Amino acid sequence: MFKLFKKLGKKEFLFVFLSIFFIVIQVFLDLKLPDYMENITMLVQTSGSSKDIFKEGLYMLGCAFGSLLTSIIVGFLATYIASKFGETIRGIVYRKVLNFSMEEIKDFSVSSLITRTTNDVGQIQMLISFGLQALIKAPIMAVFAITKIAGKNLQFSILTFIAVILLLILITVIILVVIPRFKIVQKLTDNLNRITRENLTGIRVVRAFNAEEYQENKFNEANSKLTNTQLFNQRVMGVMNPFMTLMMSSLTLGIYFVGAILINEANALSKLTIFSDMVVFSSYAIQVIMSFMMLVMIFLIYPRASVSAKRIEEVLETKNKIIDGSHIKGKEIGTIEFKNVSFKYPDADEYMIKNVSFKVKKGETIAFIGSTGSGKSTLVNLIPRFYDATEGEVLVDGVNVREYHLNNLHEKIGYVPQKAIMFAGSVKENVAYGKASKEITNNDIEEAIKVSQAFEFVNKMGDGINSFIARGGTNVSGGQKQRLSIARAISRKPEIYIFDDTFSALDYQTDLKLRRELKKYTKDATTVIVASRVGTIIEADKIVVLEDGEVVGIGTHKELLKNCNVYYEIARSQLEEEELK
Repeated sequence: MFKLFKKLGKKEFLFVFLSIFFIVIQVFLDLKLPDYMENITMLVQTSGSSKDIFKEGLYMLGCAFGSLLTSIIVGFLATYIASKFGETIRGIVYRKVLNFSMEEIKDFSVSSLITRTTNDVGQIQMLISFGLQALIKAPIMAVFAITKIAGKNLQFSILTFIAVILLLILITVIILVVIPRFKIVQKLTDNLNRITRENLTGIRVVRAFNAEEYQENKFNEANSKLTNTQLFNQRVMGVMNPFMTLMMSSLTLGIYFVGAILINEANALSKLTIFSDMVVFSSYAIQVIMSFMMLVMIFLIYPRASVSAKRIEEVLETKNKIIDGSHIKGKEIGTIEFKNVSFKYPDADEYMIKNVSFKVKKGETIAFIGSTGSGKSTLVNLIPRFYDATEGEVLVDGVNVREYHLNNLHEKIGYVPQKAIMFAGSVKENVAYGKASKEITNNDIEEAIKVSQAFEFVNKMGDGINSFIARGGTNVSGGQKQRLSIARAISRKPEIYIFDDTFSALDYQTDLKLRRELKKYTKDATTVIVASRVGTIIEADKIVVLEDGEVVGIGTHKELLKNCNVYYEIARSQLEEEELK
């Protein structure tokens, strides 16, 4: 946790020292109150003047007001420090996650990363906000109070000592019981977030299969586990408040009971001194107990915050598997080459891609086709370095992709994923997306929309390129999302286009029109297409046929019909006999 505290800025550390200063003043003022109470008691017993009693009373009110004022200042400073800490840590975690490869994201899971960025940071903020006040105030108050009552009365001291020991025993038992369960709570929170996210994301499938009850049972099971664990923790911690109240009341009662006996047995001269000591001692003893009560609250908050801190540190200390290179430019323009590339997913036993080699030049179109699970999408994901090849080399513009600075590598590529992703905002913001958005003009956007065959439906939306797109593109169809996704890649004017089974959501007529316009527009760029339809890639300069991760054929459509049985079978299942000839 202390590693995270190092992320605080100079201003926050200054506020920490200011908080300590004001806390010391607050404790001093709080501990002066019993002194004035003692003076008033003495004045009352010795028939002091009303003026002197009123004067001492004003001093008490002054101390109480000063304590209130310093308490407000400390509360403001602590809240500010906690808020700035939360802002800083969330930003650091978010930027770290953005640099994760797909492997690291899968290791943590999306739901867990969300929990760590929100709930876990909140737990540490709570510790800072409350702990900064209590952790500093409690020891100072306890030491000052003990110093004040030290040597005043042995019997009263023994009673206070017994109360403190009982408190420490209770704290130890609670910590031993509760801490292990706090770790479980965070994992159960991750699981609940995962189930909720799955349910909301897949709501159409849930309804289509009448699986509402099934999903509800899954949620209830996860929710019940979290609730029961939390209830156990809260019940154990719930013992604290009544026990603390009991201890404070019992200690006060014990001091007065012992004091009454001592006063009864004392001579007339000592009675006043014992009574005064009893009043002051009871006030300071309560301050000691209050100090330990604050420490108890810290001990109850700290375990969960500690677990949260470790979870955040896990994210921050994770070493990125995809490491930035130093190359900015390539040796060539628009070339892609695979040299004996093999790849298997982390922890997998079998290779997904085996010994793949090919080269495509600037302006050429290369397509990948094969049965489901043959490794087509996996292969093209190696080009933008979503994963790194297990063996062999992937070269872009004559340079190994591992050697590129990732930003420069991604600037060369216009990537259109299999599943179109839309962000909340306008059509314009979705098309001109990313770092290059400032350089993309309205003319570029409109041209990209026309090429992607999205111009007609965008115009019908009312505000044209300024029309609103809901998060996830829920207010447009699948085919419309796909066309906007294609327009996003086109507007960047990259050297290399990657279409990962992009045209599958389009009807044949739109597919044909789009490919024709795209061919004219991207004639100077290299195009990589992953497809399941032969009609989509029939005009490609080079078609790579994959079967179980291996290349079983490379060539044009006509060449493969003659030389590759796998391709011929795929084509025969989709095309008429006349089209094959």
